[in-house]
Amino acid sequence: MYIVTGGAGFIGSNLVSRLNSIGIDDIIIVDNLTNGSKHKNLNSLVFNDYIDKHDFIEKLELFKKEKIEILFHQGACTDTMENDGRYMMSNNYKFSKEILNFSQSNNIRFIYASSASVYGTGDNGFQEVKRCENPLNIYAYSKFFFDQYVRRILPTSTRQITGLRYFNVYGPGEEHKAKMASIILQFYKQLQEKNTIKLFNGSENFVRDFIHVNDIINIIIFFMEHPDKKGIFNGGTGSTTSFTEIAEIIKRIYVNVNFEYIDFPQELKYKYQTYTKADIGNLLKTGYSNDFISIEDGIKDYINILDKKLYK
Repeated sequence: MYIVTGGAGFIGSNLVSRLNSIGIDDIIIVDNLTNGSKHKNLNSLVFNDYIDKHDFIEKLELFKKEKIEILFHQGACTDTMENDGRYMMSNNYKFSKEILNFSQSNNIRFIYASSASVYGTGDNGFQEVKRCENPLNIYAYSKFFFDQYVRRILPTSTRQITGLRYFNVYGPGEEHKAKMASIILQFYKQLQEKNTIKLFNGSENFVRDFIHVNDIINIIIFFMEHPDKKGIFNGGTGSTTSFTEIAEIIKRIYVNVNFEYIDFPQELKYKYQTYTKADIGNLLKTGYSNDFISIEDGIKDYINILDKKLYK
């Protein structure tokens, strides 16, 4: 049996879909469907059961009876604008710690979602070491603090613990994320509404490491297939694209697209990463060798899927 927390979410649902494609459907999905629109991500998936995250944590001991191979922990509050630190630490840190401890006590492999947000401005680089880490908001701190907990127990762990620091992931299944969705989906929605893409002034300087969700799933599956690989690794491509370049790629697809330039929101200042670029040296040292989808091909494929859905 496999457990996927956040299985109705963006990356979690894509992971379940990939597991289905390789013949795995003995899966329990754990999530919170307060945002009911996430059910759309479940429609095409095959799995044994769905459990609300609150029921899951309350009944965790009951799962000792099950033969669980891997717990894929993909669930989290990912709202970087959430300022309730107590909620964020309970949801992203305490919950994660409890299910990790359960996994270790019951000989279950644990592959979890960390975040590139732990690097903050990236002034000291984007390598998986403490000197590079300086989170800018409470979401990033909750991820950072759990990574520190993992680092403390890794040396004595007898089962795989692997954390993946996702960079700027985009692709199908993120529609429910609203303002937290990728800039690619944000631009697409703007285009559908008014044939205009809104760019921050200076968008040529907003530069990030964008990675297609299929590439993230490839990385997760690699670690699933290599249980001896432990640690915290960056999940990025090692290349960068600016917001302006993203808009230009979309304009090449639709041609008659207008750009509107707006001021950067005051509430995001000092809380927003303007630059990310994964150092993937440690990932490559594990033997991971898959090619990454180019940003242009990834955007074209994603927009084609959105167009077929007649996304509004």
